Amino acid sequence: MQVQEFVKDKLVCKVFSDRDSMGKCAADLIAERIRELLAKQSEVNMLFAAAPSQNDVIRHLVQEDVDWSRVTAFHMDEYVGLEKESPKSFKHYLENALFSKVNMKNVYYIGSGENTEEICDRYEKLIKEHPIDIVCLGIGENGHIAFNDPDVADFADKKVIKLVCLDEKCRRQQVNDKTFDTIDEVPKYAITLTVPTLVSAKYMYCVVPTSNKAEAVYHTMKDPVSREVPATILRTHPHAMMFTDLDSAQLLMKA
Repeated sequence: MQVQEFVKDKLVCKVFSDRDSMGKCAADLIAERIRELLAKQSEVNMLFAAAPSQNDVIRHLVQEDVDWSRVTAFHMDEYVGLEKESPKSFKHYLENALFSKVNMKNVYYIGSGENTEEICDRYEKLIKEHPIDIVCLGIGENGHIAFNDPDVADFADKKVIKLVCLDEKCRRQQVNDKTFDTIDEVPKYAITLTVPTLVSAKYMYCVVPTSNKAEAVYHTMKDPVSREVPATILRTHPHAMMFTDLDSAQLLMKA
């Protein structure tokens, strides 16, 4: 159940009583948008985050009445240095949670090989051939979107996709999310779509549950728009919406 709503600049932030209702509402609105776009165009291009924060929305999204055979999917980042079929990769997460459960027209993975320049060139070409209609994302504990941590985020980035070094708070989040057991296991480098690529989407749906994200949610809504909190860029987007639960919105609701 939705319990509150905040608006800052162009960003609408909805607060729900629990994660399930948060995920259900987000999934309903995303599916409605897909159907609306498919009524006007032959296919829809979507970009997905891969993280435990997305579990609830994805679980409900796969149950929606959507013609997935007309949807092409991308994901927004991937670790560098993992084995090709590592269960800790974002490819593995999205395959298990989403892509194996619906009949997508196409699914394009970033890949995790050692030739990062070649990977970036290939994915940039694909993104340019399939302009993104909808992005489903989250926010990191350090305010990042995709792997655009504060020290590498560039709101005017000329690149579509790039190699980045992950900061310590970002790497520690992966342990907090129980994706890795220790910070030493978390890769130090990743390939990520850049901030301009993310916000080029026509519509953005950002799902951010749990108390670990309370500071990030607060700063996203309250701080100046800057790379210090990369997620603040959402407030400049004409069609962005953020979904939170009582835990992640706790500081915002006290402000």
